[in-house]
Amino acid sequence: MSSTTADLPASSPPPAPATRSLNFAPLTGSQLVLGTVALSLATFMNVLDSSIANVSIPAIAGDMGVSPSQGTWVITSFGVANAISVPLTGWLTQRFGQVRLFTASILLFVLASWLCGLAPNIESLIAFRVLQGLVAGPMIPLSQTLLLASYPPAKAGIAMAMWAMTVLVAPVVGPLLGGWITDVISWPWIFYINIPVGLVAAAATWSIYRTRDPGPKRVPLDYVGLALLVLFVGALQIMIDKGKELDWFASTEIVVLTVVAVVSFFFFLAWELTEKHPIVDLRLFARRNFWLGSTSLAIAYGLFFGNVVLMPLWLQQYMGY
Repeated sequence: MSSTTADLPASSPPPAPATRSLNFAPLTGSQLVLGTVALSLATFMNVLDSSIANVSIPAIAGDMGVSPSQGTWVITSFGVANAISVPLTGWLTQRFGQVRLFTASILLFVLASWLCGLAPNIESLIAFRVLQGLVAGPMIPLSQTLLLASYPPAKAGIAMAMWAMTVLVAPVVGPLLGGWITDVISWPWIFYINIPVGLVAAAATWSIYRTRDPGPKRVPLDYVGLALLVLFVGALQIMIDKGKELDWFASTEIVVLTVVAVVSFFFFLAWELTEKHPIVDLRLFARRNFWLGSTSLAIAYGLFFGNVVLMPLWLQQYMGY
């Protein structure tokens, strides 16, 4: 056996795949400061919009001639659209590049904010909030990626601490700022304030990071998985939002939405576990640390934002504030 092996020519190592270098040198000096500020502004603006409209719902509903319960779609439409677009970040990043995608997301977010402020009715406002949530999806994960690439590995902890502080402060400031703007000016300005912040963040990000982008790469997209994800999340959200209004399972519409959500969810699980390029890699949940961390974050995020969303509405509608 050994002689046979010895007679064979030594195999040369396979050629290395053509990959683009992602290891850029950390930023220094004023560029590091400006880059950190730009990424923080974009992140702050994004997270702020998840809570700034909460206290403005009664004012928005009154101006639009709808009930406060219908007005809450202004909040949930943004969150659902955001949740759907986040899994696309990986594919979009490879297809268009980190910096291009991040900068485009900021500019489109600014455009969507402007359209939200101009919305003449609740239907158009919800549509523009969906657009705002969709384009906001890549901003959070890419801000982390760009921030970590800006600092040396030894200071990665400091970078993430600053990022976490921005993410935690924004939803607390949101209701306070939204309430003040609604009382002193008018509710459209809770969206207009994003315009100068977003333009500054986009300009600073592009000027500093445009040479640090590895460039685009063609990769396949899991269209079936994406469609099932949209169907599952959309049906579930509509069912939850309209459940009380339609008397829950006494309504045929709620029953149909529930069936659609459950069936599409199980099809989504089956498809993603067998797809070669899944839009959500569920196999990661086989790792204990990953699923424990993800579950803990999901529970903490739900409890935190649940209070941020519900408390202002409860205080305004039932406690007379």
